[in-house]
Amino acid sequence: MYYVYILTNKTNRVMYIGVTNDLQRRLYEHKNELIDGFTKKYHIHKLVYYESHNNIKDAISREKSIKGLLRLRKNELVETINPNRVDLANELFPNVFN
Repeated sequence: MYYVYILTNKTNRVMYIGVTNDLQRRLYEHKNELIDGFTKKYHIHKLVYYESHNNIKDAISREKSIKGLLRLRKNELVETINPNRVDLANELFPNVFN
């Protein structure tokens, strides 16, 4: 499986869109700021949206599609599954992130 995901910061002002084949590992890296870059700089740790794909090409294509959306459309996408913008990592991996 491959996952396209959206992370945000504590105030929901900054978004990051990524793709991975191991969502738990990748979230751990983001939450613990193990990799230098945008998410570490802006403390972007909260998983607010994700979707799964069987094919890496489909996942990458979807990631690019989401990245190309206006901020308003990205917010609408998040609201389809997570209107309160809770950290979905806690629900997906309760023994890891709680």
